[in-house]
Amino acid sequence: MPLSPAGVLSSTSTASNRSRNRPRYRTKALSSEVDESLFGGIKPLNQSDSPIVLLRDKHAIRKTLTALGLDHKPETIQLITRDMVRELIIPTKDPSGESLIMSPEEFERIRWASHVPTREELEAKEQACKKEKEAIVDAVTTRKKIMKQKEMVSRNNQKLSDLEEVAKERAQNLLQRASQLRMEQEEELKDMKKIILNAKCHAIRDAQILEKQLIQKELDAEEKRLDQMMEVERQKSIQRQEELDKKRREERIRGRRHIVEQMEKNQEERSLLAEQREQEKEQMLEYMEQLQEEDLRDLERRHQQKLKMQAEIKRINDENQKQKAELLAQEKLADQMVMEFTKKKMAREAEFEAEQERIRREKEKEISRLRALQEKVQDYQAEQDALRAKRNQEVADREWRRKEKENAQKKMETEAQLRKSRLEQVAFKEHSLAVQVQRDRDEFERILRAQREQIEKEQQEEEKKAMERLQHANELRRQVRENQQKQVQDRIAIFEEGQRLKEEAQKRRERIEGIKKKKIEELRWAGIPFSPATLPVPGEVAWRMWALGKAGAVSLDPDLRLTGAVPLQRGLPQKVMGLNHPGSLETPWQDAEALTGMCLGDG
Repeated sequence: MPLSPAGVLSSTSTASNRSRNRPRYRTKALSSEVDESLFGGIKPLNQSDSPIVLLRDKHAIRKTLTALGLDHKPETIQLITRDMVRELIIPTKDPSGESLIMSPEEFERIRWASHVPTREELEAKEQACKKEKEAIVDAVTTRKKIMKQKEMVSRNNQKLSDLEEVAKERAQNLLQRASQLRMEQEEELKDMKKIILNAKCHAIRDAQILEKQLIQKELDAEEKRLDQMMEVERQKSIQRQEELDKKRREERIRGRRHIVEQMEKNQEERSLLAEQREQEKEQMLEYMEQLQEEDLRDLERRHQQKLKMQAEIKRINDENQKQKAELLAQEKLADQMVMEFTKKKMAREAEFEAEQERIRREKEKEISRLRALQEKVQDYQAEQDALRAKRNQEVADREWRRKEKENAQKKMETEAQLRKSRLEQVAFKEHSLAVQVQRDRDEFERILRAQREQIEKEQQEEEKKAMERLQHANELRRQVRENQQKQVQDRIAIFEEGQRLKEEAQKRRERIEGIKKKKIEELRWAGIPFSPATLPVPGEVAWRMWALGKAGAVSLDPDLRLTGAVPLQRGLPQKVMGLNHPGSLETPWQDAEALTGMCLGDG
């Protein structure tokens, strides 16, 4: 329904009052600045850039147009809305050439310079700078490590000088000598030294053999006791190792069981959380359906209200038409009444005049009859009475017509005011209804937008939790892989340690074999015969040792504690016997005691 001029004026006045009541400017940023390049000279236009034109002050443009003779009123379009009436100026080309032309780069620079970063943007920028610094520190640390490794490699590969070579050779010789001395302290070499001493000192063995047998028995008993103690200790150590391995296996089993239980618990929690989210989604869908139903009912109610309002407006229009028709009928009736009153008045005046004429005639007759007494006085009095009566009647008629006219005018003004008020009420109701519909629509959109934001936020939280769970699972998998790799590396290290120990044992045996061969060669070079008959040990042991000596083998036999025994010929000089050898015993008694103990122990 189109608005009346009165409704438009009222809405326009309301909008102007609202615009006067609220502040004209609103602060966007407290620390905003103005780029002074906006007020500088005109920059040349780059052909490759699409320019952005900003008009200058309208007063300067108006002065320029006035100077050029082009000052004319611009064309406008009147736009009538529910809230206000606006006049829009139709844009025209700028004939003055006073426009400020800016390139897109300059415009973007000004726009970015006017941008005020938010707290989230500042935090994100700070986090990015922190990550960049950490990456730089990591890169510098890695570079330092690489440089140190390169320096160590270059230092190892660097060619040594003559003095360094001599010092290195001297150190190697010293190490070899120390290794040789350390090897001579081995049990096998000591046993071999004892055999050599036994071969040199067999002359004094016969006098002490009985005593040495007793001593050997005690030593055997002690050795057996020590062997038993060693065996018991070995069994205990094996048992402790088995218990430790068992505890470790149980710990690993408990750890695996705990991880499995934790994974099952996490799976149950995820399933419960998924079910809870499904229920929440269903509740949200039901709530949304209820909201939609309520919105539909609200829209239906508003539609019914609108229909009722339209019916009310139609009824009011019908009543106005009816009142207008009644008013026209009343006006016609009033005109008829005025005409009838005028006719009646004219008839009464005619009757009155006739009656006055009759009275006058009667009075004239009476005057003619009483002319002598009161002719002048009666005529004057009669005329005055008639004139007064006529004047009074005319004044009463004029007063009645004035009152009727005022009443008709007031009635017309009242009806006009009533029609105007009715139109204003209808326009105000339509405007209020439109504003209420717009408010309801905005409220519905706000609620819908808030619900969407809540759903997006929940989805983001769910994705974040899923990411955290995935990271936790990846961390657990990484730890499991690291533990497995550590176990594999430990097994490899144990295997490599075993291999290294095995190789060291093999090298040790080879070195001992070499030293034994060397000492046997020294005995042979000294001229000491090497036969089972000359060995001061039982026959079976002597023959076995002699066979080993013939074969050149000097390894340690499992049944013999002494290997590489060399016979000592009687009657050799003291020098050949080696009593003064640095590795020999100090006294013949000690040599004989050691020799007897070794022989009895081997037997």
